[in-house]
Amino acid sequence: MNRENSKKLFKDAQKYIVGGVNSPVRAFQSVGGTPVFIKKGKGAYITDVDDNQYLDYIQSWGPLIFGHADKDIEKAIIETIKNGTSFGAPTEVETILAKEVLELFPHLDKIRFVSSGTEATMSAIRVARGVSGKDDIIKFKGGYHGHSDSLLVSAGSGAVTFGSPSSPGVPADFTKHTLLADYNNIESVKKCFEAGNVGCVIIEPIAGNMSLIPADKEFLLELRELCTKNGAVLIFDEVMSGFRASLKGSYGLLGIESDMVTFGKVIGGGMPVGAFAGKAEIMKELSPEGPIYQAGTLSGNPVAMSAGLASLKKLKENPAIYTDLEIKANVLMKGFKDICEENSIPFHYNVRGSMFGFFFNEKHPKNFDEVCEGDEKRYAKFHSEMLDKGFYFAPSAYETGFICTAMSDSDIDKTLTAFREVAKSL
Repeated sequence: MNRENSKKLFKDAQKYIVGGVNSPVRAFQSVGGTPVFIKKGKGAYITDVDDNQYLDYIQSWGPLIFGHADKDIEKAIIETIKNGTSFGAPTEVETILAKEVLELFPHLDKIRFVSSGTEATMSAIRVARGVSGKDDIIKFKGGYHGHSDSLLVSAGSGAVTFGSPSSPGVPADFTKHTLLADYNNIESVKKCFEAGNVGCVIIEPIAGNMSLIPADKEFLLELRELCTKNGAVLIFDEVMSGFRASLKGSYGLLGIESDMVTFGKVIGGGMPVGAFAGKAEIMKELSPEGPIYQAGTLSGNPVAMSAGLASLKKLKENPAIYTDLEIKANVLMKGFKDICEENSIPFHYNVRGSMFGFFFNEKHPKNFDEVCEGDEKRYAKFHSEMLDKGFYFAPSAYETGFICTAMSDSDIDKTLTAFREVAKSL
C-alpha cells in the first residue's frame, strides 16, 4: 500500500509540530511505521492523503458512534455555525443538552460543560477536594484521566503506593497527594485510605486506556461503600464509556451511583467537549454559586453543544442501537479469538456495548500490571499488517476500539478474513 504522501506530510509536520503530531499516540511510535494522514471520512471508513481507504475502528477515539460525517450531526453543526461559532455568553442549547444528559442519570442534579476530558476530570477533582476538605486523592494504575499534573503519576515503592511524577515538569509536591491503587483490588484501596487523608477517588468504571478492562461490580460496590464510610467523593470517569458502553454508561449496566461523573466524546458529536456532573450538594459549591472556581471561555460552545445534542437525541430515540453494536463487537472479537486459537496465539478480549479491547496475553488481564504482560511486538505486527490490508486499529496496544452504526456485517466479515491471513504471521 502506497503512503508516500503521508510520509512527506509527516516529515514536514515534524519541522513545525512537536513530534509531528498534536497528541503522542498518533506518532505510531509503539507500533512502528509512519502515521497515516487522513483527508476525509464517511460512515465507517476514512481515506488518507494517498487515497487509501480504511475501515476505521478508532472513530476519532470514540465520539463518532454514528460514524464519520453523519448527516444529522453535520446538519446541526452547519445550521448552528451560520449564527456564529462562539459568543462567550449563555445559549439555549447548553440548557437543552444539560437536561438531556441529566435525564439519564437520576442521581446527578447539575452539570457543567467544558472543552475537553482533561478539563472535566481536573475540575471534578478540584470540586471534590473543596467539598471534602481533604487533599489526597486515589487513582488506579493504568487509569488515564487526562494530563493534569495531579494525575500524571507512576507507581512508587512500598506497601502503599504514593504517586511520583511520571512526566518532567510535574512537581513532586503536586503528586504527593495522589495515591495509587490496583484496579479491581479493593485491599489496595483500603491501604490507601489508611495511609492518607483521602478526599476523593477517581476511577474509570470501564477502563479504556489499558485496552478495555471493566471493573468488577463487586469491586465497585465495595469502593462505593468505602468512599461513603470515609467521607470521600467518588468520581466515575466516563469520558470514554459514557453513552458508548450503554446509553447510561456504566450506570446503565451496573446501577452503581457515584457522587460525580465526568463525560465527553459522544456528547460532542465529534466536536471538542467535556462535562462534569454531580449531586446538588456538591455542585452548589462551584462558582458562581459557591467558592470553588472553574471557568472556560469556550465552555458550552454552541457548535459543540448542537453536535452533541443531535448525537444524543438519536441515541435516545433508538436505544436498540447498543444491542446491534454489541453484537457486532462480539462477532468481531469472538472471530479473532477463534482465529488465534487455530494459530496457537494467546488471546483474550472484553466487550462493553460498542467498545472492545483485546490482549495477546496468556491469561485474561484484570488490571494494568496484567495488561503489561501482553506481547506488544505481536500487537505492533498485527497493527502494521492490518493497516496494509485497509483496517485502521489503534496505534497502541493500550487503547480501546470502537464499533459505529455505519459498520455492516460485511465489514466485520472482511475484517475477520483479513485477520485470518495476518494471524498466520503472528
